[in-house]
Amino acid sequence: MKLNQIITSLLETDLYKFSMGQAIYHQYPSYKTTWTFKCRNSNIKFTAEMVSEIKEQIIAFSKLRFTEDELNYLASIEWLHEDYIDHLRLWNARFEDFEITTEGDCGLSLEAHGTWLNTSMYEIPVLAIVNEVYFKMQYKYEELIEQYKKRLDDKVKYLIDGTYNLGNFSEFGLRRRLSAEAQELAVKTLISHNPDYKESRCVGTSNVYLAKKYNATPVGTMAHEFIMCVGQGNPMYNPAFSNKLAMEAWTKEYGVLNGTYLTDTIGDKIAHLDMGYTFSICFSGVRHDSGDPYEWGEEWIKHYKKYYNKYKDERVNPKNKTLLFSDSLDFKRASDLYAHFKDRIKVAFGIGTYISNDTDVEPLNIVMKVSSCNNRPVAKLSNAEGKVMCKDAEYVEYLKKTIEWRLTHK
Repeated sequence: MKLNQIITSLLETDLYKFSMGQAIYHQYPSYKTTWTFKCRNSNIKFTAEMVSEIKEQIIAFSKLRFTEDELNYLASIEWLHEDYIDHLRLWNARFEDFEITTEGDCGLSLEAHGTWLNTSMYEIPVLAIVNEVYFKMQYKYEELIEQYKKRLDDKVKYLIDGTYNLGNFSEFGLRRRLSAEAQELAVKTLISHNPDYKESRCVGTSNVYLAKKYNATPVGTMAHEFIMCVGQGNPMYNPAFSNKLAMEAWTKEYGVLNGTYLTDTIGDKIAHLDMGYTFSICFSGVRHDSGDPYEWGEEWIKHYKKYYNKYKDERVNPKNKTLLFSDSLDFKRASDLYAHFKDRIKVAFGIGTYISNDTDVEPLNIVMKVSSCNNRPVAKLSNAEGKVMCKDAEYVEYLKKTIEWRLTHK
């Protein structure tokens, strides 16, 4: 079964790939990484035909170039600099960076090797390709898209009648979307109904292509890869200082008020330790991606209160900071979190699979994570054991010991 080209624009990626990309371009252009695909579903099998189609789609993706119109749009984003835009003018994916076989446990083994500057740009489009190929070749897609449309209509109805009140939320579903058609329909529909909602507003999407097309806000700051590579890719550094190193690099690149910090790469205890008074000012808020969201939120409110009570500085007043929740959300979970926190701190949501791939069949739980940097293993520990990802078990134990040492020698 031959599919139409899935990724048709290099803007079809998440905004944080450009935010991170600029910092990589300026500060880490020689870093090299390996990225490894993993399917967390135990019952999923990719056929040889699917793997062949995935290869063809990645070849097609590798032939794309940024258009001048797309580059002009990126240049309109105030924190993206002219030299980085010029780099993108020359950029394209290299199919030679990929290793794709049928040898994985799920029937698909996929890795990418090369400079971090290049391979970071592969993750999101590749995952979108894998998803769409799987669902279109495994099921009757026409039935799935009808189920999807019905559920999308229900979501809009629930926001309009006030069944769920989310405050500000964004669509974050590109990497696990049912299809490009489904994600575009969701963004277009949810944004168009903003005036009808009671206490909710779809403020944008992480998909830069759709943000441009529908005049929406592109949303996103950073991903785990930045903290992992900056903090664990250089043998001169103790990896337990990953957050501190990443915060310093990000602030060097973007200055004050430089977006939302992702706190769980090596556990939140270390993030609290490293985000002192200065970095609490610099970052507009923090993002939740693992662990109990209520406990996480309460701890970060305490964190900001500590500095606010000490310095009486409105820049660290919890009411001026944002908790961004992005872990496995649906409208019910988001609505409950919003009601719990909204009067004490700003609350926002990045909602992915529930918006972009909600049908009668189980969505894929797939990731493509950086597994080595400069020929050294790197790991994401997170606040949930099931989200740990690293090929080297010994390195994970070493990383845990360095973290334990730091927490006991503050």
